[in-house]
Amino acid sequence: MPPGQPQPPHSSPPHGPSGGPPEPDGLLLCGARLTDGRTVDVRLAGGRIEAVGTAGSLGRSSGRGPGRAGAFDTPATPDRPDTAGEPRQPGERREPGAPGGPDKASGPGRPGRGAPRDGGARLDLAGYLLLPAPAEPHAHADTALTADSGGPVSYDAEDVQRRATEAALLQLGHGATALRAHVRVGDVQGLGALKAVLRARRALRGLTELTTVAVPRVLTGAAGADGLAMLRDAVKMGACVVGGCPDVDPDPTGYVEAVLEVASEHGRPVDLHTDGTDPARLARIAAMAGGLRPGVTLSPCGGLSRLPAEAAARAAEQLAAAGVTVVCLPQGGCAGAEGPGTAPVRLLRAAGVRVAAGSGALRDVSNPVGRGDPLEAAYLLASHHGLRPEDAYDAVSASARAVLGLPEVRVEAGFPAELLAVRGERLAGALSLAYSRIVVHQGRVVARTSAVREFCDSAASVELGLPRQGRGELS
Repeated sequence: MPPGQPQPPHSSPPHGPSGGPPEPDGLLLCGARLTDGRTVDVRLAGGRIEAVGTAGSLGRSSGRGPGRAGAFDTPATPDRPDTAGEPRQPGERREPGAPGGPDKASGPGRPGRGAPRDGGARLDLAGYLLLPAPAEPHAHADTALTADSGGPVSYDAEDVQRRATEAALLQLGHGATALRAHVRVGDVQGLGALKAVLRARRALRGLTELTTVAVPRVLTGAAGADGLAMLRDAVKMGACVVGGCPDVDPDPTGYVEAVLEVASEHGRPVDLHTDGTDPARLARIAAMAGGLRPGVTLSPCGGLSRLPAEAAARAAEQLAAAGVTVVCLPQGGCAGAEGPGTAPVRLLRAAGVRVAAGSGALRDVSNPVGRGDPLEAAYLLASHHGLRPEDAYDAVSASARAVLGLPEVRVEAGFPAELLAVRGERLAGALSLAYSRIVVHQGRVVARTSAVREFCDSAASVELGLPRQGRGELS
């Protein structure tokens, strides 16, 4: 069956794509709101969505029967203030999983707060919007979280593995259940950084799906011979994607030819860094990439936005004709490409180019404040680049998953149980104030973040009947 089509639940493999076990006895998500306005129950089993029905149709959504994830829905009391991330109406139940203290996030597997342990567990998602989970198509695992190092970046294997693991978990907490990490190979670090990220990948199985892109520096001329050999070794070692930065090679065209040759030899996709400021170079890449399967991705292509309109439009048409995907980085750049700005997403989409959005640098020297949050990327596409909230979220979810070669996710029976629940009623509001989140990977809760907002008593709130949290003890 082609990718993107729902698979029958009985055909699901016993383990998810990352090798971790799905929730053994299933999980029932109760009272979730969908983007079309419906309120539904969603039953998960075997790593897939088994059924979607109207609220209450798949089982009782209240009470504490056997298997109830009761620790996740403790009601507010005078001694335990309501802990939702946004103001709520008096008497409304607290959000599931909020631990009762401000700004606290629960990690996966923590008793009473992580994935439900009992068979047939239920999770009350009243007040939550349920979405297909985002994916991260452009991360830099080897340099993440190094902005405050105060010196040269350490490529010690243990340091790289720790950073890659922490970065992946941070992005998982934001909702990304799959990510593609670019890793430098060659030069001083050789294959050490890639080995460390691959170890992180194995350690994260069952929590998130991490794939790696081997990024060599120079591939042409006498200086490039070692780089080309290193790239081939990286693919044999386990790099899932062949990448690189043709803009830094003395012969960018020769660089792209070498990358495409290695990718073709091993049947790997290609993911190249380029600023996109040279229309002739983009035209050559499009011409060379047209026949390659499983596909070619370019990012961040911010230079396209600085080209004359006619040149940018022509380049977009050439990329579309070649089936090249563009991953933009609205939150900021990365070390693999120079120049400010975000790719012209509306122009690219109008030409027929698939456009996904990634995070790029996560608190390294390229972007010391990078957050790695796909919902922030979607927010920026909507607020700064004129996309509808639905199209902006597609760029970090469906289109991002397509870049990674992953099957489509819909909140419908038969699709993979890769889901994100965010506090809110509509997508636009979720992109604006999506602080509280519950992340589902392979049919089980793997991360949750609970935000708390409290206000002191005021005459204005009483007179106007405004929703508030807290106990009136703030001064």
